[in-house]
Amino acid sequence: MVAAVTYTTAAVLGVAAALVLDVAVLRTRVVLGRVFWCSYPIVIVFQLLSNGILTGRGVVLYNPSAILGVRLAYAPVEDLLFGFALVLSTLALWVRFRPPAASPPAPGPSEPPGPRP
Repeated sequence: MVAAVTYTTAAVLGVAAALVLDVAVLRTRVVLGRVFWCSYPIVIVFQLLSNGILTGRGVVLYNPSAILGVRLAYAPVEDLLFGFALVLSTLALWVRFRPPAASPPAPGPSEPPGPRP
C-alpha cells in the first residue's frame, strides 16, 4: 500500500528540491540574489491572477483534505509554493545552461572594417 502525498507535502518538497538544485547542484545561487527577490513579486501578482481565474470559475478543483485550507485569490496557498519552485528551477537552469552572449556580426564583404555608426 502506497501512502498518499498531500498537495501541501508535494509543494514543500518541490520548494526544497528547487533550492537544492539552485544552491547545491547547479551552484547558480539565483535565490540568493537581490534581483530575484525584487522581480519575484511581479510573478506572484500574475500567478495569483491566473490562479484566481482558474479556481474561482471551478476549472481547477482541490481536495480539501489534501490542502491546508488557506486560500489566496481562491487558490490554495500551496500554489504559491509550487510557483516558487517552478520559477526558481527554471531560472537556475537558464543561468547554468544559457547560450553564450552573441558577439557582434563580422563586417560584410562590402563594409570596411572598423566601428559602426
